[in-house]
Amino acid sequence: MANERNNALVIGATGGIGGEVARALIARNWSVRALHRDPARAATSNPDLNWIKGDAMDRESVMRAAEGMQVIVHGVNPPGYRNWAGLVLPMLDNTIAAAIANGTRMLLPGTVYNYGPDAGSAVDELAPQNPVTRKGAIRAEMERRLQHASLQGAKALVVRAGDFYGPCSGNSWLAQGMAPTPGAVKRVFNPARAGIGHAWAYLPDLAETMVRLLDRRDELADFDSFQFGGTWVEDNRIFAEAIRSAANRPDAPIYPFPWSIVHAIAPFNETAREMREMIYLWRRPLRLLDGKLRRFLGEITETPLHQALRTTLQGLGRA
Repeated sequence: MANERNNALVIGATGGIGGEVARALIARNWSVRALHRDPARAATSNPDLNWIKGDAMDRESVMRAAEGMQVIVHGVNPPGYRNWAGLVLPMLDNTIAAAIANGTRMLLPGTVYNYGPDAGSAVDELAPQNPVTRKGAIRAEMERRLQHASLQGAKALVVRAGDFYGPCSGNSWLAQGMAPTPGAVKRVFNPARAGIGHAWAYLPDLAETMVRLLDRRDELADFDSFQFGGTWVEDNRIFAEAIRSAANRPDAPIYPFPWSIVHAIAPFNETAREMREMIYLWRRPLRLLDGKLRRFLGEITETPLHQALRTTLQGLGRA
């Protein structure tokens, strides 16, 4: 039986992180409500959730969905990066309004986009957020709004992680950039400069960590944040080699990512423009220091890389 207090609304439950957190909540005996414009269709992705009709851009439907919830997981993003600037903040504002009205704790999956070059190559929760991109500025503004909401009766938790990978991470750098061809892996592309490290986050481990934090939400500050160290590789070629090993294709060639094509089409394609803006994260290392998280939770779930990638590739149809 689910504890009466453990009720969560997930906005974005058909996405990679939203869906993974929803599954982790169910596994830990939470009652989970999910908002979607077409709940009957969405239910095929996870029938264990209580799907209700609504739109993250419609404040009234978000307010109704949040009634009686102790947690709102804000895992929604515009598909394909389209109209990010026009949609992201209004959707968050609707979640914030619902959280303030219900005294609810919000969970936001954070990103490394908030950090500019001045943050350094290894960052903890106190690192300065001076983003140098439009998307980074929006992400930093999202967290400022959550912090302000925590002074108005809501509570907020940000868990920051690197690039996602996992069996349900179709909209990810691994699925669309490093191993983009459907079917068995034939080649791997490495977006990083030679010798540059990169931060990755295996979604099932990240979601488990988030839910463990939510289970102890009464011990958190009204606005709290944690860095999830996840899978750090000192050279992203290590990750590329691990992909082909997990795919049982140890001789598959590893090519540099074709950034020249991204640059060429960026003026005409919004997704390419967003990718180009984030290129700095592949040209310098940015490691998330998770000492605060480990002190609070103790041991962190860490699936071995080969196993995590094998499960990821199988889920994406690349194995």
